[in-house]
This record gives sequence, C-alpha cells and structure tokens, in this order.
Amino acid sequence: GLDDSVCTSGFSVMIKESCDGMGDVSEKHGGGPAVPEKAVRFSFTIMSVALVIHDKEGEVTIFTEPKPNSELSCKPLCLMFVDESDHETLTAVLGPIVAERNAMKESRLILSIGGLLRSFRFHFRGTGYDEKMVREMEGLEASGSTYVCTLCDSTRAEASQNMVLHSITRSHEENLERYEIWRKNPYSETVDELRDRVKGVSAKPFMETHPTLDALHCDIGNATEFYKIFQDEIGEVY
Repeated sequence: GLDDSVCTSGFSVMIKESCDGMGDVSEKHGGGPAVPEKAVRFSFTIMSVALVIHDKEGEVTIFTEPKPNSELSCKPLCLMFVDESDHETLTAVLGPIVAERNAMKESRLILSIGGLLRSFRFHFRGTGYDEKMVREMEGLEASGSTYVCTLCDSTRAEASQNMVLHSITRSHEENLERYEIWRKNPYSETVDELRDRVKGVSAKPFMETHPTLDALHCDIGNATEFYKIFQDEIGEVY
C-alpha cells in the first residue's frame, strides 16, 4: 500500500547472527584410524526488513521472519573444520567475516529492484551464541573462571551472596578497553591485581555479541525462587 517513490529512502535489515560448534563430524565407518574432526558453523537469519520513511518518523516493517528459530531460516555463511576451543584458528577463519560485517555496518548496499535503486542498511545482532562462544568472541576467560558471568563483573563468590540484584554491565567496547589494559598493564600491577582490574578479559575480543538472558541468570533467578520454597518446606517439617 506504499507508493514506489516512497521506497527510495531505503530499507533497514535486521540480521541475527549465530555461531556454534557442531561437535565431532569425523567419518564413523571409514577404514583407518579415527581422526577427531570438529566443525564450527557461523550462520545468519534475516529477522526483519523495514522501510525507512523520512517525512514520517519511524519505520514500516514489510517483512518479519515467521519462524526465526527454525533451522530453515538460518542460513550458513561459513562452515569450518576447526575446534571451537581453538581460539587462534577460529579467529583467523572468522576474520574476513568480521571485516565484511564491519564494512556493512558502516555503509549502504544499493540494489536495482524493479528498475529503481533501493538502498539497504544492515543491523547485526549477535544473539545466537552459547556461553562458551560468547566467552570466546568477547575475550573472556573460559567457563571455569571465577568470573562466572558474561553479562556482568560478578565473581562466583559474589554471585552466591547476591541472588537478586543483577544488571548487564559488560559491553564489547569495554572488553576491548580492558584487553588493552591487560596487554599493557599501565599501572604496573601484579597478575592478580591486573586480573581483578580487567574482570577476566584476557584475550582480544573480535566479534560483538548481544546479551540475551543466559542459563546462568535463569538458574540464579530460579535458585532464589526455590530457596523461598525450601525455607517454607523446612519450616513446616520442624
């Protein structure tokens, strides 16, 4: 119901990014010794396309993915034979994708559709990562770290004391700044002091992820809830 001339101002495309290890993909019944082969898949989903209207404030959504969590809408962009724990190889292989993504964030794609030039802007949301991959991409220590959370600076001890007040404080930019501090140690601190200052950032973050409610916080929230129930239960017994 929109005039063709309206559509020249441009489209805004929202893309969800996902990346996960596919586990062992080695041949199961070939001859010879079994060589463990791990694979990682980086994929994306076009979540929505909106029309940006200049004279009227805002956007008109013209496409929304009806099944955003279906594997049919999730397009593989890169399949690599690499173990997701192998930080060096993973970052090397994903490097070109990161570069292209950064270029796309800063520019517009102009396509001729139906004889008219249309411009597209892309917005990326890296929400399809599990905790292991988030730590990998954001330069955080691995899962056994005392810094339990990928969303805030809480340590294991602090998290066990405080089960109620949470806020998302980590960000990709902050992680990059902290990595530089970790690398340069500007205040000439000991390893422990330095690690406390950077809150577990010890590798260079190379891909921006977007926080979603992860299992850890569901667990903490549930723990508080169950704790109340247990208290009531125990109270009744005695």
